[in-house]
Amino acid sequence: MEARAKTKYVRISPRKARLAADLIRGMKVEEAFTQLMFSNLKGGRLLQKTLNSAVANAETQFSVQRRDLRIKEIRVDEGPTMKRAKSKSRGGRVPIMKRMSHFTVVVGT
Repeated sequence: MEARAKTKYVRISPRKARLAADLIRGMKVEEAFTQLMFSNLKGGRLLQKTLNSAVANAETQFSVQRRDLRIKEIRVDEGPTMKRAKSKSRGGRVPIMKRMSHFTVVVGT
């Protein structure tokens, strides 16, 4: 029994979001929520929403308790990049890459 949740086009770079994902990989769901709540990472707040959705999917589809669930897979993939430019001296410009992420969380017993 596995339930999954995906969140796409999140405005955080994948490298920063993976720091939060690595904190909770393989944990029980209750421990993961506590870990994300007290971590001071933006990626942690965003991953918490996706994890909450995956837990809700598992509870409705399979009628399992939240305390019995464990994170089986958590993945942060790269999304599209918004390309912007910043003006520099002497008529030059520097590209600014605004990266996005796709989160996938799979929970199971």
